[in-house]
Amino acid sequence: MNFKDAQQDLRQSYVGGASGVMISSLVWGMAAIVALLSTEQMSVLSLFLGGMLIHPLGIVVSKVLKRSGKHQKDNPLARLALESTFLLFLGLLIAFAVFQLRSNWFFPILLLIIGGRYLLFSTLYGMRIYWLLGMSLALAGIASLYLDLPFYTGAFLGGGIEMLFAGIIFYLQYSPNNRVEDSF
Repeated sequence: MNFKDAQQDLRQSYVGGASGVMISSLVWGMAAIVALLSTEQMSVLSLFLGGMLIHPLGIVVSKVLKRSGKHQKDNPLARLALESTFLLFLGLLIAFAVFQLRSNWFFPILLLIIGGRYLLFSTLYGMRIYWLLGMSLALAGIASLYLDLPFYTGAFLGGGIEMLFAGIIFYLQYSPNNRVEDSF
């Protein structure tokens, strides 16, 4: 399988990643609401637990949308997707360690880490829109840190940005000209 075919396989199987981005946005939003209604610790726990459901629920959404939710076994990019998940776990550990010292930096650090991970999705899916998504999340994280925003703000920003981009990616996947690899 060549590189372009591998990207096409992932786009076709997972709706260009839009289903996962949408579920992730809902997890961010849930964590933000929990932060408002409960404690910061419960918010972090809800993000962690909800985060474990992003991939399986993204597959369910993909299947509901008549996509397979499963890439081909010989897809060489599957390994990069898995490796980027390990980077996410390392970042989560960093964010949690910082949370112990300065709780309102937890979500901004995650915005930076997850934004960085989305930059890799540009290669996985062959869609430059992920550069914009990644940079938007990273800039939101930087702004949240610089402005020393309240704890829940980063979670609301992450959820809002991801929901916006999920809509754009869904649109690109179903647009008539469907030249997603060329679109921002």
